[in-house]
Amino acid sequence: MNMFAKNEAKSVEEYLLNVPEDRKKDFDFLHDFIQKAVPDLKPHFASNMIGYSSFYYLDSKKQKKDWPIIALANQKNYISIYVCVVIEDKIAAEKYKLELGKLTKGIGCIRLKKIEDINLETLKIVLKLAEKKPGVVGATLVDK
Repeated sequence: MNMFAKNEAKSVEEYLLNVPEDRKKDFDFLHDFIQKAVPDLKPHFASNMIGYSSFYYLDSKKQKKDWPIIALANQKNYISIYVCVVIEDKIAAEKYKLELGKLTKGIGCIRLKKIEDINLETLKIVLKLAEKKPGVVGATLVDK
């Protein structure tokens, strides 16, 4: 089962153009919001989503992988913001779930249907934490 909405994009610009009209305003707002909140994290196209810079870690087979510190994705039923930061041994979406607003969350992922569902001030705090110290629970971080 693929949770990503169909998108044939090969660049950030193409991805943004392919977001459905009913979601475009909120998606574009979040893309701009992320860039203003963490301007040093540069957007790039990453695995059918928009990534903002990357960090490197060792996977379960001890192979070096890179993954976006923050990512924004258009899913079939919602918009997802992936934030890779661990705070007190919890992923940020779990640690700040009450303050983030009326939304659902997955592992490392914040899901929303409309922009009014999320507390933008708390989201900005979480984004800045990820910028300073990216990571995922249980992963060994490595240099490029």
